[in-house]
Amino acid sequence: MTSYDILPDIHGQSAKLDAALAGLGWRRRAVGWTHPEPGRQIVFLGDFIDRGPDNRAVLKTVRELIDAGKARAIMGNHELNALHFHTAHPEDGQPLRAHSAKNIRQHQAFLDQFPPGDPQTRDALRWMRGLPLFLEDDGFRAVHACWIEGSIDRLKALTGDGVLTEAQLIRAADRAEVDELFHLAEQITKGPEQRLPEGRAFTDKDGTRRHHMRLQWWNAAARTWRDIAISVPSLEDLPDAPLPEALSSSTYPASARPVFFGHYWLSGDPVLQTPNALCLDYSAGKDGPLVSYDLSDPAAPLSTARIRIHPAIS
Repeated sequence: MTSYDILPDIHGQSAKLDAALAGLGWRRRAVGWTHPEPGRQIVFLGDFIDRGPDNRAVLKTVRELIDAGKARAIMGNHELNALHFHTAHPEDGQPLRAHSAKNIRQHQAFLDQFPPGDPQTRDALRWMRGLPLFLEDDGFRAVHACWIEGSIDRLKALTGDGVLTEAQLIRAADRAEVDELFHLAEQITKGPEQRLPEGRAFTDKDGTRRHHMRLQWWNAAARTWRDIAISVPSLEDLPDAPLPEALSSSTYPASARPVFFGHYWLSGDPVLQTPNALCLDYSAGKDGPLVSYDLSDPAAPLSTARIRIHPAIS
């Protein structure tokens, strides 16, 4: 039985990645990457780039491990954004992701080391294009932000293995926001949102009034709007009313195999979101630690005892 280390969003923090790999027993030797357990594997949950100071070193390490057959990886929203940023629409030649001041600022750490048009940039983007949007094994699942059964099943039907073709990549950036692949890619890499009932809204942490809220898609026990909300400062802003059936039925089933994800910039002591769902992103892209999970026995129940917290090196 294969054992795994599950690693989430790195965001250019090569020192944190190096420290985590060393702490987990991984060594870069002349013959390549080794581990005391010869068959051990790493699963990376995406978001390798942006924010941190050394995107190049992170991509080098991750790609070495994958090329050596020691790791697998999925695409995060930052890789998807990068592909859209550097790809022109075939009809009008405009970038699929606008080169606005906001988007450039979010992507600047990557651009500093991978300028547009550079051969190494093209190589990095070519590699990103081959990343699937999800992984599924006999004992577990991995996705960057959201696993909703119906959405994953539809993506399987469209792509087979979760890897977008060039045409599908363009559809996933549909600027009119009407293409099915746009909605699937947004949900799977960024998480689902739901419009609140008519007349209801909440104020976010920045003081902006919002009519859509992010969802705890993993929370099959949620019964009300307040139960399923995430990133809402005051739950009292939300209706204390039952969820629509279509929404409650799309949560992650309690009987499904364990699913690992990142994306959500959590803080504090790591916890299980549910007995079969675990977010490992504890803000390593900023000042938080890189957190991993020791999946030595994929058949065993998830346990906080298997969560590893690695030093938050600056």
